[in-house]
Amino acid sequence: MKEVHKPVLLQKVVELLAPKANQNFVDVTCGFGGHAERILELTGPKGMVIGIDQDQEALKASVERLRPFGGRFKPFLGSFTAIAEAVGRMPVNGGIIADLGVSSYQLETAERGFSFMRVGPLDMRMNQGAKLKAETIVNEWPRERIAKILKSYADERFASRIATSIERERKKKTLKTTGELAEVVKEAIPRKFWPKNIHPATKTFQAIRMAVNDELNQLRQFLPEAIVLLESRARLAVITFHSREDALVKNFLRNQAKPCQCPPDFPECICGKKPQIKILTKKSVSATDQEIAESPRSRSARLTVAEKI
Repeated sequence: MKEVHKPVLLQKVVELLAPKANQNFVDVTCGFGGHAERILELTGPKGMVIGIDQDQEALKASVERLRPFGGRFKPFLGSFTAIAEAVGRMPVNGGIIADLGVSSYQLETAERGFSFMRVGPLDMRMNQGAKLKAETIVNEWPRERIAKILKSYADERFASRIATSIERERKKKTLKTTGELAEVVKEAIPRKFWPKNIHPATKTFQAIRMAVNDELNQLRQFLPEAIVLLESRARLAVITFHSREDALVKNFLRNQAKPCQCPPDFPECICGKKPQIKILTKKSVSATDQEIAESPRSRSARLTVAEKI
C-alpha cells in the first residue's frame, strides 16, 4: 500500500502541525496511514495517534502498515463525525488532521466505482456498509435534485443539461456502471466546452460522490467538535480538494478566530465572545510541482492550519 498511497502535502502537514515527543494526535481520515506514520515517528516514545476511517479496507491496511508502533496507534472504524467517541478521554494535546480527499487506491479500484477512468459499478461509498449508492442517485433521484447537487457541490455549468440527459437515458435502461454515466455526461456537454485538462465528467462524479457520502454536512459537524477536543496550543490541519470544502473550512475558522457578533459600528465588543483559535496559514498551502508529479491528485489539494488558543 505504501507504493499505492502517497500522503498529500506530507512535509507541510508535519511542518505546520509540528509534532513533538509524547504528544497525542487524531487522524480523522486515516486512509492508508501515511500521515499517521510520520506523526508516530516524531511523537515517540509515548505519543499516540488515533486513526479514524469509515473505509474498512483502508483501515485494515493502516493497521498493518503501523503495526511496528504497537499500541501507540489506535484504529477506529467510523466517520470523523464520531471523533469524540473515538478519542474518549485521551487528551488531544498535539493536533488533529483531516485529509478530505479520495485516496489513489479508492480511485484506482474499479469495484469501488469512484472513477470514470476505471469501469465499475456506480457505488462511490466511503463506508461500504452504507445504504445509499451512486446508482440510486443516478437512477432514482428526480432530475431537479440531480441538477441541484451538480450545481451546488461542483459548480457544474451544464448541470441542467446533464441531469436531463441522465433522466432520458435511464428511461431506456438502468445506468449501472461508471463508464455508462461518463458517456452520458460527455454527450450532454457541448464538445467546445469540454475542459482542457480534465475529463468532462469530473465535476459530475465529484458532486455525486459528495452526495453519496454526505460530505459537506459531515464536515460541518466535525469542525466544531474538533475545536472543542483540542487542548490549548494543539493544532487542526485540514486538507481540502474543492472550493466548497475549502470555503466551508475557511469561513468556520475565521468565525472561530474572530467570533465577535457585535455590529461593526460598535466602539467596543459587548457580546463577550472570545477567539477560540488563531489561523496559522494566511493563505492555503498548495502542493509543489514535484508533489503533483508524484501524486497528480494533490494538484487541487489546499492545506489550512489553525491553533487552539
